[in-house]
Amino acid sequence: MAYMLVAVAALMFGLYNVFIKLSANHIEAVLGAVVLQFVAAFFGLALLLYMKSSGTVIYSSGKGLLLATLAGLAIGLVEVLTFYIFARGVPVAVGNPLIVGGSLLVTTGVGYVLLREHLSLMQLLAIALIASGVALLGWSAAR
Repeated sequence: MAYMLVAVAALMFGLYNVFIKLSANHIEAVLGAVVLQFVAAFFGLALLLYMKSSGTVIYSSGKGLLLATLAGLAIGLVEVLTFYIFARGVPVAVGNPLIVGGSLLVTTGVGYVLLREHLSLMQLLAIALIASGVALLGWSAAR
């Protein structure tokens, strides 16, 4: 079940980037980011209200709220930057892998160094392949 959710999340994240690319030349970047954040917030609010009405216990802590707020600030900036990147003509087939691949390297580094997560030899090889792919893609796009 978890892998099915991963597949759906990957599909939605891919469509998210395609829709940003398609709209980037038709809307100012900050306005586009605000529109998509409002839609996401209203969608999330609808789900939260449904959960509450169905009796689901909604839990949170101060730390959880702070970290979710910081994540929101980070993704808000990513959304604005993505609109600007795609509006400048970067193809979605290049920009998205560079952004996502770069973010994978950052999160893996943070997970390993700060969160003390273990990486197997196979995982390290996969990360090296991702880093190589990002480097090759960036190099070929810059030519």
